[in-house]
Amino acid sequence: MALLARFSAHSLRMQIALVFGTLVIALAVLLSLGFGELLKHRIQRDAGDSLQAVAENAGKLLATGLMQRSLEAEVLASAAMVWSAGLDSPEAQHMLARSQAMQPSNLWIGVADAQGVVRNATGGLLLGHSVAHRPWFERGLQEVHVGDVHSAQLLESLLPPTASGEPHRFVDFAAPIRIGPTTVGVLCILGGWEWTREVLEGLTPPTSVENAVELFIFDRQGQMILAPRRHGTMLQAAGQRLPEGTYINNNRDGGRLQTAVVPWLDGRRYLTAATQLQPRNAASDLGWRIVARQPVELAFAEAEHAVHMALAIGLTAALLASALAWMAARRLSEDLNALAAAASAVEENRPGRNIPAVHSNHEVHQLSQALGRMTHRLLAAREAMEEKVRLRTLELEAANRALDLQARTDALTGLLNRRGFETQMAFALALARRSTRPLSLIAVDVDHFKRVNDTYGHEAGDEVLRRLARTLEARLRGSDVIARLGGEEFVALLPDTDLEGARAIAQTLVAAMAQQRDPMVGTITVSAGVASMRNASDTGAAILRRGDMALYEAKGQGRNRVCVEA
Repeated sequence: MALLARFSAHSLRMQIALVFGTLVIALAVLLSLGFGELLKHRIQRDAGDSLQAVAENAGKLLATGLMQRSLEAEVLASAAMVWSAGLDSPEAQHMLARSQAMQPSNLWIGVADAQGVVRNATGGLLLGHSVAHRPWFERGLQEVHVGDVHSAQLLESLLPPTASGEPHRFVDFAAPIRIGPTTVGVLCILGGWEWTREVLEGLTPPTSVENAVELFIFDRQGQMILAPRRHGTMLQAAGQRLPEGTYINNNRDGGRLQTAVVPWLDGRRYLTAATQLQPRNAASDLGWRIVARQPVELAFAEAEHAVHMALAIGLTAALLASALAWMAARRLSEDLNALAAAASAVEENRPGRNIPAVHSNHEVHQLSQALGRMTHRLLAAREAMEEKVRLRTLELEAANRALDLQARTDALTGLLNRRGFETQMAFALALARRSTRPLSLIAVDVDHFKRVNDTYGHEAGDEVLRRLARTLEARLRGSDVIARLGGEEFVALLPDTDLEGARAIAQTLVAAMAQQRDPMVGTITVSAGVASMRNASDTGAAILRRGDMALYEAKGQGRNRVCVEA
């Protein structure tokens, strides 16, 4: 009541100025804060996306590098003509030296015989030493192997020191050397760990020194295995592991990439983005996590600046509007005084008693226009931001759809993969149960496919798989569902087809493949197993299992034939 009484004691001009000024300032502050927070959220999200992109790109480069190194070891090991002259032949020595010259980060390339004794090596290092108990040798006898980062005491004393003065660390790339069906030895490439640091430093943006963007690598157990030189020693001494609360993007979930603000053991909080290293082949699946971090105060500096700027602009606009309100109130009070004087004159019947024309409405209109323009600008900026968010959302939805399609499609053949096939299988089973129509399945497998890969290489094997996929697509109906379940195993789902009809179709497919001739491999044959839905309670897994059993029966009877479920 006291406040109301004090307000009533002011003149009309002051009352109008106070009311309009208070409303305008409150509106400007609220709009400025709302717009500023929206802009802050957008900038923070963009900063997180940018940091996530750095981690993703680093992961892709490392995955590609690991794959190329493992392929290099596999290619060198597959040079049967060179190894047939002896593991320690001059030709083999020349090949190893040339490979190291082409890739200086390969600090040591060696060949051990089947008993684990080094018979050939670049620079003659470790010749005659036994490596039989080394993990790369034991694994390399069986398959292509990529080992995690480690030290090597013997080579440490034989190799020149690193540029940084740190101890040598290596990543193993090993592959079996086979002459015909016999494994005669193992080839190993010890790649210098400095190569990994060069990859990350080469990827770091030029402005990262100012923005303090840093890249780290953690192994499968969360141990830090690579850090920037200026922080690595301190963090390692503190026992830094993968920070808790870090979101690991595995590139397989359909959600939005995420970042998190987490504390590190150097006592600071960082905007942190991490990604799982996605191997390009099975051998290089090391489980590394690539982590990018940036101090929160730097990552969100632009966002805080945007909020302060929006508030300053809003307050400036509010002060300007208050001045206009004061002027409008003054003009209105003058007009009211003139009207009161004129009314008094009319009442007293004095000369000049006509009521004058006033213009206060025009002034109020001008003020409303000023406020309208200010509000319009703020709302227009907000609408533009919302439209941008909407477009980004549409782009994200399109990307999610593309990712979902990739998740259901086999990259090599373009057919459905197991996940996509299971969805179609469930739909076809439900339709067959409801309509009581037959449903059959053909399981197809390439005969002696491993021999093709071992003899002609994986590229020839991939072409055989693509040829089989094209044959299936050409020979089957558009309503049939074709998928590659993995490796050389394919499956075709035939709606409205009974067991005998499916057997005839399978026989046609087997014959069609046998009639073709690959320019490199020659004749490729396939075996097929046929199964059909028996009753309404039959499941897709059961039908597929019976098809696989029939396929194995066809394999056991000599291949290049069709067998039907028992």
